[in-house]
Amino acid sequence: MADWSTIEALPQERLETLFANDPDRLKRLSLDVAGIHFDWSKTHLTAEALTAFEALAKSVDLAGKREAMFAGANVNVTEDRPVEHTAERGEGKAESVARAASYHARMRGLIDAIEAEAFGPVRSILHVGIGGSALGPHLLVDALGRGSDRYDVAIVSNVDGMALDDVFDDFDPETTLLVVASKTFTTTETMMNAESVVQWMTGAGVEDPYGRVIALTASPEKAVEWGVDETRILPFSEGVGGRYSLWSSIGFPAAIALGWDQFEELLEGAAEMDRHFRLAALHENAPALAAFADLYYTQVRHAETRAPFAYDERLRLLPSYLQQLEMESNGKGVTVEGQPVGRPTAPITWGGVGTDAQHAVFQLLHQGTHLVPVEFLAVIEAGDTLPPEHHRQLLLNAFAQGAALMTGRANAADPARSYPGDRPSSTLLLERLDARTLGALIAFYEHRVFVNGVLLGINSFDQFGVELGKEMAKAAAKGGGDFDASTADLIKRAFGE
Repeated sequence: MADWSTIEALPQERLETLFANDPDRLKRLSLDVAGIHFDWSKTHLTAEALTAFEALAKSVDLAGKREAMFAGANVNVTEDRPVEHTAERGEGKAESVARAASYHARMRGLIDAIEAEAFGPVRSILHVGIGGSALGPHLLVDALGRGSDRYDVAIVSNVDGMALDDVFDDFDPETTLLVVASKTFTTTETMMNAESVVQWMTGAGVEDPYGRVIALTASPEKAVEWGVDETRILPFSEGVGGRYSLWSSIGFPAAIALGWDQFEELLEGAAEMDRHFRLAALHENAPALAAFADLYYTQVRHAETRAPFAYDERLRLLPSYLQQLEMESNGKGVTVEGQPVGRPTAPITWGGVGTDAQHAVFQLLHQGTHLVPVEFLAVIEAGDTLPPEHHRQLLLNAFAQGAALMTGRANAADPARSYPGDRPSSTLLLERLDARTLGALIAFYEHRVFVNGVLLGINSFDQFGVELGKEMAKAAAKGGGDFDASTADLIKRAFGE
């Protein structure tokens, strides 16, 4: 078992003191990688802390486990399968990289056919999926597709019929393609939504609704059984997990909405971060340093949450994306050996968009009793066409919030106006928000999750915690299930059963 004693015994000094005592602090705790500037100087990481975390990483063979992941070993031990999302961007086992490239070529060929109107005139893409099959594509299209007139794209995940009703009001069934994204092609919510879309098309007189379906899946045979012709199935590897899948055919709505060149740039940016993570020493390795800060706050300061705030409207979906990536990956209670972890694992990820969040939740961050490590994301190059003062004010607010959290301000005469300070934050400052940089940013978060998991001794790549509730819902739908009195009463009140 890993020895955390040195890390847990680290002195707890105020941030201003750390800056005052270390003139090289900013240089030591900042990096520039793939068009992103990373600054952890406003965290409580120190040279001593970095040394301790590097020793811990060596003791659990982080380097070996990292190489095993890239080599295609079965690092997802509970499901006895490899973890192959990096192969989708060209970094991994040769066989897996070649397979991913062939699948990408297949996807590009289908997009070319759609653009050539092999399906007739197509104006709208209706993508149904859930979890990683929706969150990743939605983030990409929302961040990079604004102003694009290629296609109207709607991504629906919720089984709540209101979600589809809204799309049906806006889209023409005659010029809409249905994209069904499901790794197993059995996901209850996704398949129910897909059936409803087919019924909508049928009711509108579409002659061959199944001929307007594209399937994104690791189970092609299931898609054929459902009615999709094999020429319209875009497969991906079983080793690509849902929340890591936007690089595969799951990224189809982004590839068609943005154009293939943009999708390739996304992959290239991620590959650049892959190479950095694989080759850089830990003390200058962005995903490792971020994970060290995460673990310092969960293990030493007992922080239960962390909060990313995107100071760019184009990244408004990033906090939601990170919620799944971080909490589904590392929200575990047992080690890879099946033993209790015995210490905190993933913090609760939450966040929002600046400057809106400043007028909503920053009161707690500045003066509340909870310690919440904050992460600011901002972009130097504006994405809007308004006068430059808009973007200037946006960036200044992001920078000033980090400074205020750190320094605080005492007010002995009026404690209600006193700010304790010493509240940590990190900043990720992108040169611009384009496909390449966004790819690098998302890959950074993926590798950060991996380092956290390895140092905690857990498997970041299974997600059994999502299954029990789904199983019980299926049992209830069939009229079965042995429920507690409260749940049984709720079912009776809702359905009269």
